Amino acid sequence: MLEQPIFKYRGRTLNTQDVSFIRDLIARHPGASRYRLSVLLCEAWNWRQANGIASAMLVRGFMLALHRAGHIPLPPPRRVFPNNVTRRKPPQPWLLDTSPIEGKLSELQPLEFRLVRRTPEEALFDSLIHSHHYLGYTRPVGEHLKYLVCSKDGRPVAALAFSSAPRHLGPRDRFIGWPADVRRANIRLVAYNPRFLVMPWVRVPHLASHVLARLLRRLSADWQKAYGHPVHFVETFVDPTRFKGTCYRAANWVYMGLTTGRGKDDQTKKPNRSLKEVLGYPLGPDFRKLLQAPS
Repeated sequence: MLEQPIFKYRGRTLNTQDVSFIRDLIARHPGASRYRLSVLLCEAWNWRQANGIASAMLVRGFMLALHRAGHIPLPPPRRVFPNNVTRRKPPQPWLLDTSPIEGKLSELQPLEFRLVRRTPEEALFDSLIHSHHYLGYTRPVGEHLKYLVCSKDGRPVAALAFSSAPRHLGPRDRFIGWPADVRRANIRLVAYNPRFLVMPWVRVPHLASHVLARLLRRLSADWQKAYGHPVHFVETFVDPTRFKGTCYRAANWVYMGLTTGRGKDDQTKKPNRSLKEVLGYPLGPDFRKLLQAPS
């Protein structure tokens, strides 16, 4: 008889045998700290990131979630670390030239695409998104890249972020044709575009679709350089109550369907937000073959 799942965390499902294993691990190391226990479990289950590094931080969160749900008894924490998310101050505004930029796309050329993560200009990127994007700034999830696009005179005209993709997304998974086990192994090969901002003082026809098309030609190589693996597919959400997604469609992104309106952490299975259109863009003709290949 198959064990019934009793707990689920970030795509991993646990049954009673798994929980018993963790309880036994804790019992066999009575003096171990929470950190040490997470390292031991990481080693026992060979839980690693795509680049081969042990997923110790992920396992710590996983064990804490089990503890809070009453499935395992963790020892008291020995140190309380500050929560960098709650302590992080909002991006500070930058003094920029916001005089209108109008005219033809050719008049802005050559555009410069700057990869700004972990550079002094990252603060400028964060500030622009915080000040001018309707969703504001939130730190991208997991692996991520940030780009500033500047005109020939050095003025920022656009900003884009790409991050790790949601683990479960029905329209995308059906479009790719992913079995669940292959999706879990290869989700790192998909990037998500959570923010795209054309500066509000820029009114240049076709700029947005041009920026998308050019940036996607370099995205996989940039990802390979930063994280040791490429990406083969990119996706984004469009809120149809606000936008038509014109620039994405003009850049040949494909409509794949609608979200369920429940969010990634939903426990009620009832819609609690507006439905979003899911658009995707293959980064090569053999993207399905690459995404469906065994990891």
